[in-house]
Amino acid sequence: MSAELISILVLVVVFVIATTRSINMGALAFAAAYAVGELVADLDTDKIFAGFPGDLFVVLVGVTYLFAIARANGTTDWLVHASIRLVRGRVVLIPWVMFVLTGALTAIGAVSPAAVAIVAPIALSFAARYQISPLLMGAMVVHGAQGGGFSPISIYGTIVNGIVEREKLPGNEIALFLASLIVNLVIAAVVFVLFGGLKLRNDGAVTETASVSASSSVSAGADVKSAPEGRGGGLEKDREEDRKENPSAEPEDDTTRLNPARMATLAALVALVVAVLAFDLDAGLTSITLAVLLSTCWPEDSRNAVTQIAWPTVLLICGVLTYVGVLDEMGTIDWAGEGVSDIGVPLLSAVLLCYIGALVSAFASSVGIMGALIPLAVPFLAQGEIGAVGMVAALAVSATVVDVSPFSTNGALVLAAAPGVDRERFFRQLMMYGGIVVAVVPAVVWLALVVPGWG
Repeated sequence: MSAELISILVLVVVFVIATTRSINMGALAFAAAYAVGELVADLDTDKIFAGFPGDLFVVLVGVTYLFAIARANGTTDWLVHASIRLVRGRVVLIPWVMFVLTGALTAIGAVSPAAVAIVAPIALSFAARYQISPLLMGAMVVHGAQGGGFSPISIYGTIVNGIVEREKLPGNEIALFLASLIVNLVIAAVVFVLFGGLKLRNDGAVTETASVSASSSVSAGADVKSAPEGRGGGLEKDREEDRKENPSAEPEDDTTRLNPARMATLAALVALVVAVLAFDLDAGLTSITLAVLLSTCWPEDSRNAVTQIAWPTVLLICGVLTYVGVLDEMGTIDWAGEGVSDIGVPLLSAVLLCYIGALVSAFASSVGIMGALIPLAVPFLAQGEIGAVGMVAALAVSATVVDVSPFSTNGALVLAAAPGVDRERFFRQLMMYGGIVVAVVPAVVWLALVVPGWG
């Protein structure tokens, strides 16, 4: 058995073990990089460490550090309240508020599961109270997170764009972002129509401004009430009765008020966007600098922020890319690319990679599969028969749009956050919906992004 084939099989084993044993894939990948590098490829430690993505490490730590501060000082809670007030609590618009909110959170640097963990409890509580389909609301939250997930300063965006740059492929940050946003927006619109979103126009307006932190939202969702059949008056009456029965449910003024720390955090997020998009500054170093400034001014709010950095994601992507670096060093990338090219039909190879990404990501890490598949596609992309920009966008969308699956982190968060539902039935609904997405979306994005030859 060739060394290249052994290294590919080890990668498969890493994915299988990480999926079935709940072990961080990055830790497994580091161990695999050491074992394969030393025992199979006879590489020294310097060559093994050469694949460690130091630039992406700084981006992941910096962006999630800044967002952890935003969550600690209540800026994310304020954003949720502001979004609901913006539409004056109209029930028909609440699913779209949740879509936009999770999209905004991931676009400014929140890890997708973190954004879903913040928004899903309040979203599913609204769904239970106003008889909105939990599948509709859960899908809107997850697709919103993925819609904003590839902005140039987002976690997914910086990872994919970093891989593209490392592999010396032509890239387009805005095209990647728009591809994911449009695909998820279209899916959300279809789900909204099919699962009763248009019927919500007959309902009234939400008048509550309950606390939206993840923990309080889950507990608040335990007391589920049916939506009244009337329009505005019935809902307002229910709200008044609730306030009389449970005065402690009144919203805290501090949650919805802009204080200096929150204003400074909002300014820091805007500054990060401007610095990266307008001045082409490094997202990681810029975000760490802004986070340090906020921590210096408000140390109490930021004391625990370091522990809230997405260390599991950092470990995952750094481990996977270090192993990919070992594959590149020992020639496996070129070997696999030549194997894909030998199929003889580049478009067929492209659609197969999209389906592999979608299928594996439905059960395993989207970040991990993107980190592995894009480098494996480099050799046949280098032939020029397939547009690199369109292919990378198609792979990225295929690998993340399936995160509504209950086997993925986002899908599991939605399932756990839904109050007052038959969880076995809801699990089957999410699984069926995830299966449809896996079957349909890769072919659609292949037709839309790869076949025309974008990039």
